[in-house]
Amino acid sequence: MRVFVTGASGFVGRRLVARLEAAGHAVRGADADLDVRDRGALEGAFGEYSPDAIIHLAAQSSVAASWREPAACFRVNYLGTHNLLEAVARSSPDARVLLVGSADEYRTTQADAPAYDETTGLRPGSPYARTKAAGELLGALARDRGLDVMCTRSFNHTGAGQSDVFVASSFARQIAEIVEGLREPEMAVGNLDSVRDFLHVEDVISAYIALLDRSVPADVFNVASGKPVRVKTILETLMDLAGVSPAVSVNPDFFRPTDQLVGDPTRLMQATGWQPTISLRDTLAELLDGWRTHVKQTSKRPH
Repeated sequence: MRVFVTGASGFVGRRLVARLEAAGHAVRGADADLDVRDRGALEGAFGEYSPDAIIHLAAQSSVAASWREPAACFRVNYLGTHNLLEAVARSSPDARVLLVGSADEYRTTQADAPAYDETTGLRPGSPYARTKAAGELLGALARDRGLDVMCTRSFNHTGAGQSDVFVASSFARQIAEIVEGLREPEMAVGNLDSVRDFLHVEDVISAYIALLDRSVPADVFNVASGKPVRVKTILETLMDLAGVSPAVSVNPDFFRPTDQLVGDPTRLMQATGWQPTISLRDTLAELLDGWRTHVKQTSKRPH
């Protein structure tokens, strides 16, 4: 296939482009060179490339940043998605489109609650979550107009190279700095009793590629493990992998009430045969090794 990927230089995008190319697909990756707020630029890019599939990763993905600058988040995530779908309708109406959404479109629930399936109503809280939910609704409208649009609600995923604004990566960076002697053996954390659903980023990419298969009907799919994991387990596993036992204290600025966000992946599994293949421990080992390499390299740079 000829695949067009927006947000191609991001954490997921870099790996996705490499996987698609390794599988023999022709890939056009775009990032800073293509502003999704510019509908004309999107139309031109799609018209020139004539993609069979478009994977839309470009987004403002930080919840915290969305609270600081909600209008900027709206312009990139909602208007960017609107522009992309309008450009597809005009320039590539036969392409399969994959809109990558977020588990944050659901509202977190109390611990021990059943995993969410796709019939669960959306109750987005943050500006980021609202723009993603609104983008999914645009996708549904585009399907009604005859476009071939897939949507995901992707749960937590991590691996080497992820930004430390996300919890597992934040823990891994701090522990890597402790191991390398660049930080005192102390960590400040939030609520370790909250529960999330974690996947390796490569398993998530496998799901995205599976959803490009035209035999899979266009729909909305959770990309999730279905396995609840306490945030404390993430921290303890990383500490065990590193062989360190730093002092851990709760920072009130990071603390949120105990909650849970876990997805049911049954629809995705039944539609595509997808299964996650990489264990949580192996995922966290890769994440930690990536941060150890990074902090070693940066500590050697001249100041």
